[in-house]
Amino acid sequence: MKTYISITHILSLACAGLIAVCAANQAGAGTEPSSNSGHVLIDRVANFGTDLGLVVSIDGKDVGTFSEGRNYSGDLSAGEHTIIVRVDPNRTDAQPAQVKLNVIAGQTYSYTAGWSGEDMALTKNP
Repeated sequence: MKTYISITHILSLACAGLIAVCAANQAGAGTEPSSNSGHVLIDRVANFGTDLGLVVSIDGKDVGTFSEGRNYSGDLSAGEHTIIVRVDPNRTDAQPAQVKLNVIAGQTYSYTAGWSGEDMALTKNP
């Protein structure tokens, strides 16, 4: 019986280790920028709203919803992309903001998402 318990513990630890290694590899996947990509940062303005999420879409695909203190950071392949930011929940029918970005490999692009009156704005940072 002791041998069975020891083997079970060893197999359990081995499985846990394997799961941890796989999770670490998956979390790191895609974080290395390719030589044909640029980097994009999108920050929320401080007064965006504590109970509002900033939804970022790139080329028609949502890449995340960012709460207070969070921002988008990701790599995009070289070429033209469309970035759209919107608010969620959209209680006031605010219009989303959109920019077309021509990404050049190796360049970093930084924007701040905020408000322009009642609608969203996406402003390029200097």
